[in-house]
This record gives sequence, structure tokens and C-alpha cells, in this order.
Amino acid sequence: MNEPIKSHNLSVSEAPEPAVGPLRERLWRIIFLSDTTAGRVFDVILLWVIAGSVLVVMLESIDSFRFQHGAAFLVIEWCFTVIFTVEYVLRLWVVRRPWSYAGSFFGIVDLVSFLPAYLELFLAGSHYLMVLRVLRMLRMFRVLKMGHYIGEAGVLVNALRASRAKISVFLLSVLALVCVEGTVMYLLESPSNPDFANIPQAIYWAIVTITTVGYGDVAPVTVLGKMMASIIMLTGFAILAVPTGVVTAELGREMARVRRHRRCAECGWEEHDFRANFCQQCGTRLP
Repeated sequence: MNEPIKSHNLSVSEAPEPAVGPLRERLWRIIFLSDTTAGRVFDVILLWVIAGSVLVVMLESIDSFRFQHGAAFLVIEWCFTVIFTVEYVLRLWVVRRPWSYAGSFFGIVDLVSFLPAYLELFLAGSHYLMVLRVLRMLRMFRVLKMGHYIGEAGVLVNALRASRAKISVFLLSVLALVCVEGTVMYLLESPSNPDFANIPQAIYWAIVTITTVGYGDVAPVTVLGKMMASIIMLTGFAILAVPTGVVTAELGREMARVRRHRRCAECGWEEHDFRANFCQQCGTRLP
């Protein structure tokens, strides 16, 4: 029995195992991997088809476009449906365990990409669910070889994980603060401003203001209310800097830890690229 073909790309290290047979293994590499010219071409074409199909669904939702080009949209959509159906069947055919792939995340997304078209034959309006095809654009990570950056992504994830306790406390503090500020604004504005008719509405305004979003749909009109709003706006700048500083500090610690872990045992050099396998100074293999 042939051994499964191993991926050379970290971004597709969890690709399902290929079925036995040279033809099926060759198709599996083209469909699931991007380490060959044919595989990259397949991915690029598939991404353009996905983008085109999503665009057609969006345009069809516009009444004027649907009335003028309804028949053309129908033909184009069924062409896309046939393409995705054939692609889904091929994916099931070239993997060793079809049911395992069918139940995976991408297997379900692949099925949803064309199933609504068939449901439309029985349930009117369900074809608009085909906009979920945009989820399949996640396959772009294979084409762009984002796997080369898994090391850096791991550093960022570890930094966020290390700072989650501090950020949780910060968010709870901000929530308490906006509740107090919203209540104060309600007391100052409610007699003469219908925008602050209740405390939840005032808290909503405080959140929008303190985060510097500033929709403008709710605004104070009294002198005291404007003074309080000015204080909240100024504190918003300081509040936004807190989580950034926390994550930055943890990121620095994590990067220092990674450097220490990858210190060359021969010459002691620490400033290695995350993807380096050998020391950039003496050539010794890194841990």
C-alpha cells in the first residue's frame, strides 16, 4: 500500500490522506495542496470562481439587476453550482476517508456552497444562503503560503493568551465606568433631551463616546452634559492605550522567550529568524 503523500506546506499539514492509486493521489495533490504548479493554478482558478459566484448572488439581490438580467443570473448560478458540485465529488473521491472529510469544517463549507441551489428547487429564497461561499476564501491561505508565518502567529497567540487576565479585568473596569458615566449623563440630560430617555440608552452613548467611535445619533444638549461628555472623550484616549500596552508588553516577553529557546548552543547567538533551522552565525542546527 502506498504511503500518504506528505505536505511540504505547513498551511496544509492537516490535509486529509489521499486515496490509494496514482491518479487519485495526483488529483489529491492538485486539489488539496499548493506545492505544485497545477495545484496553485487550481487554487487561483477556484478562488476566482468563488469570488464570481458570491458577486452574482449579491447582484441578484438588487431588484433592478434581477428584473433586467434574471435569466442570465439563473444560468450563471447553475454553472457555478455544477462546478462546485463536481469539485465536491472529486474531493470525496480522492481522499482515503470521504465521510471524515465530509464532516470536517471545510467539507461542510464545500457542501453548503452548492446545496442551497438544489434546495431552491423545493424552498423558495434559500439560494441566497449561497453567499456563505465566501467562507471558502479561507483557502487563500494555501495560495499565499501563510504557513510560513505560523511561527510568528504562535508568538502573537501566546502573547494574547498571557494577557487575557489583564484584559478581562480592564474590560470589566471599563464596563463599570461606562455604567456610572451613562447614569450621570441620564441624570444630566433626561429632563430636556429625549435621546437620553433611559439609562441603557445613556450607557450606549457612553460606550460609543469612550471608544471614540462617535456615531452622532445621540448627543448631549445641556451645558453640564457637554462638559461631562468632554471629560469622557478625553478619558477615552487613555483607555484605548491600556490594552495596547498590555499586549505589547506580553508580546515583548514572548519574543524574548522564543529567542532564549532558540539560542545557539555553539556560539550563543539569539537573534534568529523564526523559520531558521540553522544558526546564522556558525551554522549549527537550532533546537
